[in-house]
Amino acid sequence: MEAQLDYTKQMKDLYLPKNRPVILDVGAMPFIMIDGQGDPNGEEFSKVVVALYGFAYTIKFSIKGKDVPGGYYPFKVFPLEGIWDLNDKEGPFDKSNFKYTAMIRQPDFVTTGLFEKTREQLKIKKTNPYLDKAVFETVTEGLCCQMMHIGSYDDEPASFAAMEAYCSQNGYIRTSKTHREIYLSDPRRTDASRLKTVLRFLVARA
Repeated sequence: MEAQLDYTKQMKDLYLPKNRPVILDVGAMPFIMIDGQGDPNGEEFSKVVVALYGFAYTIKFSIKGKDVPGGYYPFKVFPLEGIWDLNDKEGPFDKSNFKYTAMIRQPDFVTTGLFEKTREQLKIKKTNPYLDKAVFETVTEGLCCQMMHIGSYDDEPASFAAMEAYCSQNGYIRTSKTHREIYLSDPRRTDASRLKTVLRFLVARA
């Protein structure tokens, strides 16, 4: 059996960092993405996540179909990620005011054509308004500060403070108030104190 691409073993710098800040340069990667807003604990965000995983697993198992994608190789589905901001910059720091882009990275063989074909397959099987809102794009982040946060999502500010302090001490500045989160744990099955989330934001040399 052909070995699968496993991000937890082959891309540890991006997905399994230490729980202390580091600076890294994040290159171009293909993603399926959906924009949304509001409380991530609400029904709408759940529909976004279901749509994204629908794409990811349909592509993963497309090898079982009649028309195998060119260049296909087995892979472990990448984790859910999100870029987070405030919808109203002058409004409260409240979950109902959140704006986000939720996304799942795709293997390199995925093309726009395969993405659109997958969308049509999903729409036949499922009714989800976010299937039509999904886009396929290549994203290059560039220079970032990153660390592993272990614990509740509500405790992330302490990790961000540590990241900003590290940047200040090492000649970097944060260049955007938005940030990326990569979810390595299933909050439905993991105690909040043990959740693993990669935190990342853009930086530049001071």
